[in-house]
Amino acid sequence: MPDSVFFALTLASAVSAGLMAGVYFAFSSMVMPGLRRLQPGEAVRSMNAINVAVINPWFLTAFVGSALLSLVSVVYSFARWGEEEAIYLLIGGLLLIFGSLVLTGGYHIPRNNALALVDPDTPEAKERWERYDAEWTSWNHIRAVASLASAILLAAGLAAVE
Repeated sequence: MPDSVFFALTLASAVSAGLMAGVYFAFSSMVMPGLRRLQPGEAVRSMNAINVAVINPWFLTAFVGSALLSLVSVVYSFARWGEEEAIYLLIGGLLLIFGSLVLTGGYHIPRNNALALVDPDTPEAKERWERYDAEWTSWNHIRAVASLASAILLAAGLAAVE
């Protein structure tokens, strides 16, 4: 592909990875701490409402689009193998795919689905919420860091192009 197409797609991949890093950062630094200020039953209700609301065209376009663009970066890395930027594209693309898409599908969504089954009006809601919050948020930090590292590496790949 022409270098202008490579540049545009790699830049879009870096920006979309940065966007996802921002989403995950916002959850870790604002949304989850805000939910912790609520009573456990209300936190469960609120998180369940967020988990329903997130299934919308805006978020899904950003989430799936960032993964697809990262896949393009991985393909580009093999097409440009031997060039300085190839390793940045490979690692940056894989970080976003595994640190965002795979981690979300394999870890966060199953926990979100389990939280949806919790009756917020029962005494067990407190224990279930506290465990969910601690585990979910810890792994969300990983998504934020992986997405940010992906954005940095993809941008470094662009900078490495002569």
